[in-house]
Amino acid sequence: MPAVEAPKFLTPEEAAAYLGCKPQTLSVWRCTKRYPLPFVRIGRLVKYRVEDLDKWIARRTVGAEELATA
Repeated sequence: MPAVEAPKFLTPEEAAAYLGCKPQTLSVWRCTKRYPLPFVRIGRLVKYRVEDLDKWIARRTVGAEELATA
């Protein structure tokens, strides 16, 4: 049976660095639900999947539709 690759989880600090913002910004977004950025809660820990961050970035990219059709 082939091994299934587990999703890569990032801490809020790592996710903030990945997105180019501060960890406090991610905390505010989670609390206020300002942006629909998916996260996983494992007990008290908050983790972000790299795949979810990439999808979120793609959805927020302005003009992406125009590049895809060119």
